[in-house]
Amino acid sequence: MKRAIFLDFDGTLAHLGEVPPAHVEVVRAARAAGNAVMLCTGRPKSMLPARRLVAGFDGIVASGGGYVEVAGEVLSDRRFPAAVATRAVRTLTRHRVAFLLEAPDALYGLPGIDAVMAARLGAGRLAHEEGDGGGPRDVLERLEMSEDLLHTSFSKISFFDSPVSGELLIEQIGPEVALLPSSISGLGGSAGEIHLADVHKGIGMRVAAAYLGVAPEDVVAFGDGVNDVEMLEEAGIGVAIKGSDPLVLAAADRFAEGPENDGLVAAFEELGLV
Repeated sequence: MKRAIFLDFDGTLAHLGEVPPAHVEVVRAARAAGNAVMLCTGRPKSMLPARRLVAGFDGIVASGGGYVEVAGEVLSDRRFPAAVATRAVRTLTRHRVAFLLEAPDALYGLPGIDAVMAARLGAGRLAHEEGDGGGPRDVLERLEMSEDLLHTSFSKISFFDSPVSGELLIEQIGPEVALLPSSISGLGGSAGEIHLADVHKGIGMRVAAAYLGVAPEDVVAFGDGVNDVEMLEEAGIGVAIKGSDPLVLAAADRFAEGPENDGLVAAFEELGLV
């Protein structure tokens, strides 16, 4: 194995949910050259259907670093501890927040969350998929709704239409959790992501690289979101997508064009990955 390449999905590998053909080809070329290529995404595995993985990958780091799978072997699957999970669901329900509980096998929500998702994400990143009728397909096709979510096992929470701040939510849930802005554009301050405070993409990347036998200095990471900061900082070479949040740009060693401009093609060539 030469190097291990970790790619964020939305906004880095994919544009509006679609992976450009040129990115499919350059990922295949990098693997053919002897490198390992891994997805490293905030999405849970349940939101990575086969049509998103057509380029072929050696594994995935999902749920913002909480889930790691390489060559079909699950190396890490961090879930909310039962007491914290129950406290989180009760807090979100008490404040009448629309939310999804994200797990590797499915997405869970209260009855009616599908209508909220369709309405709020109609113009969001996950909705712009050819042939899906404008709905957030990756979410809705793996969604399971139930009146009782108190005993659900999950890795991360996405929330929408919150009448209270995300800061208040995590304060009431407890110190075990932390807050990230929503990775879906256009949702504003009423949306966000709640994750375990000691979980981030850098940790998942570290687990995968160690399993692959790749030294830290031979890890290359690409990202554009605030949840990519630790990943870029820990990689031997961290590459930020131009126009990203200033925190992301500050964590990077190099910069690349976005997926709408097939940015990974030039970046992979410049780094000698193909």
